[in-house]
Amino acid sequence: MTSIREVIRRRFSQATPLPAGIFQYQAPPDADFPYRLHLRLESDGNGILIVNAATVLHLNQTAAEFAYHLVNQTDQETAIQRVSSRYKISKDRARKDFEDFQERIFTLVNLPDLDPNTYLDFGRETPYSKEISAPYRLDCALTYQLPEGVDPAFAPSRRVERELSTDEWKSILDKAWEAGIPHIVFTGGEPTLRADLPELIAYAENIGQVTGLLSDGRNLVDIDYFHKLLQTGLDHLMITFNPQDDLAWKAIETVLPEDIFTTVHLTITPENSSTIFDLIDKLDDFGVTSLSLSNIGSNLDIIMEEARNHAAELDIPIEWDLPVPYSERNPVSLEIESTDEDLQLSGAGRAWLYIEPDGDVLREQGRVTVLGNAITGNWADIWRKANQKND
Repeated sequence: MTSIREVIRRRFSQATPLPAGIFQYQAPPDADFPYRLHLRLESDGNGILIVNAATVLHLNQTAAEFAYHLVNQTDQETAIQRVSSRYKISKDRARKDFEDFQERIFTLVNLPDLDPNTYLDFGRETPYSKEISAPYRLDCALTYQLPEGVDPAFAPSRRVERELSTDEWKSILDKAWEAGIPHIVFTGGEPTLRADLPELIAYAENIGQVTGLLSDGRNLVDIDYFHKLLQTGLDHLMITFNPQDDLAWKAIETVLPEDIFTTVHLTITPENSSTIFDLIDKLDDFGVTSLSLSNIGSNLDIIMEEARNHAAELDIPIEWDLPVPYSERNPVSLEIESTDEDLQLSGAGRAWLYIEPDGDVLREQGRVTVLGNAITGNWADIWRKANQKND
């Protein structure tokens, strides 16, 4: 059976792209499918569609055009007529493809625990291979504070002299949305140590952004606090897992039953490398359905590959694109030491940027070169520097 991707590629490859822009729609409360959509169209016709401020769909040109008509609530017959005319296909064919697209979107609306980045069968382009008007994600380090007793080497606190206020962070979220950035990940340090974290998550949610949290999970054991975060609209979570910490296991037990997409990040070290399969098996027994893996040096690369394969045998997908926890020994350094070409494929400086607690913008966590400051600088200048030759 021919997939929608093949149909789209075969029939729709010659049409001139629609004008670039940002569009949004919110269904009325009494709609059969109450949903909220935000669409960002690029100049080449590709786009991203944000469903219910919870999931980012990456769309090729033709899927983006279907999304354009859906978001703008174009009368279905009018939309079909326009697609039929633009792409020189029959109305029956255009109607079937348009209805197929709508069905897929409405299916997503009702799926729980959805991955924050989804591609379905909408013709994903090679990751980070094209010019885009803004990154897809900002990683916002709200603080470099760490829980008591944690080695301070696990946060680059020497880099910053102050933390931004709540209002300053809100202004950054506003600027990000105006630039078309749909996805925010709050990280640190330990972001749950900021009292305004729930307020900032709620603010981003109200704007329409997808929000994620990178946390060691200790404060999430407090079920009232965790439910407060969920009620603000938090969309996904990564627990930076320390298997030696009983509270980390308790955090997983607390989080997994809730309706939120959760990834567990496991750093492979010389101390745990010999038991990594057992750790993954135990996480599987706990019900973990998504893993993020890293290692502290190239001598453990083979172990990480074996761990990835073991997770695949357990049907646990590996998440590579979300940020990983900071430390001086963290394998973020492996990306930093890669060639410029490899770095472009990683998405650093293109698909995402990193903001430090004082507002300085880096291509990613662990970088040296400051591209500008998100409070005092000009976004256009920052984005232009991000796309220049990497440090």
